[in-house]
Amino acid sequence: MATRATRGFGQYSGVARAVERVGERWALLIVRDLLVGARRYGDLKAGLPRIPTNILADRLKELQEAGVVRRVPTVRGGYELTELGRALEPVVVALERWGWSTLGEPAEGELVTADALVTALGAAFKPDAAASLPPTEYVLHVGDVSISAIVTGRHLDVAPVGPGALPQPRRAIPDVAPEDVLELAVEPTGFRDLVSGVRGAVAVKGPPSGVAILDGGSALLERFRLTFRIDPIAPPTGAASEAGDAASVA
Repeated sequence: MATRATRGFGQYSGVARAVERVGERWALLIVRDLLVGARRYGDLKAGLPRIPTNILADRLKELQEAGVVRRVPTVRGGYELTELGRALEPVVVALERWGWSTLGEPAEGELVTADALVTALGAAFKPDAAASLPPTEYVLHVGDVSISAIVTGRHLDVAPVGPGALPQPRRAIPDVAPEDVLELAVEPTGFRDLVSGVRGAVAVKGPPSGVAILDGGSALLERFRLTFRIDPIAPPTGAASEAGDAASVA
């Protein structure tokens, strides 16, 4: 108890406790990737290429001590989330949605990983809109990674696929008619515009810039737009003008 008190924020608070355990740099990205599935140490390093190896080892040790992560006894060098760790899923999804409001343009060297795509589609999924649509599979290729999202009613099953994908649990794939499969080649900014509906992606028929239809058609693209959407958080009305007025007064 004394050790935690000296290292903590000195507050008896749920938020303080949570940040003490998962607020260190890289910790929540490790949790995000483990939400997609169990990962070996090398898998986590490959998905987070900028994390130093010693920091990854430290974060994993800290997350284990906090009861968030545990070793997978059947996978050598493998890690998975505990029940406590999986309870962070709504937190990660909420952060994903919030982050889209500040996403901007990709900086030099920034990558889109398969686990990041899985998380983004999960955050964007609109089960109420999907409930009345036919079972559909959406296959997205972004750079070197590919994911498959199968939507059946209000249920979403999304996983990395292709030669470079990590082994996934067996999927109970429902019957999807060939005419209900949409395959897209997508640039990172094209994916952003398609999901957020900005820069005319919804107003203009057809794919936005950076999105190419490989299989399927415009009707399926519109179905994707109805099924997946993250609405950016807009500033309060008049906030921009008020900020400008304050600047001029200063």
